[in-house]
Amino acid sequence: MLKNITFSAEEQIIEAARARARAEKTTLNEKVRSWLENYARDQDESDSVLDRHLQTMARLKGKVVIGRKLTRDELNER
Repeated sequence: MLKNITFSAEEQIIEAARARARAEKTTLNEKVRSWLENYARDQDESDSVLDRHLQTMARLKGKVVIGRKLTRDELNER
């Protein structure tokens, strides 16, 4: 069963969000409902996503140097 909720936001933000939703061939209501469903998901799922990101960051440790400009060759390296 669907239940109505009310929220407040600046008018210009709402209008910009509606325009973006129209461009994506959907409605602001559908976008908010989708966000709410994602937000309400089980915490375990959120934790597993976080764990995957942390594992990726651990694999990159020592391979990424921050604080210097990359050379042209380093930027083009694949």
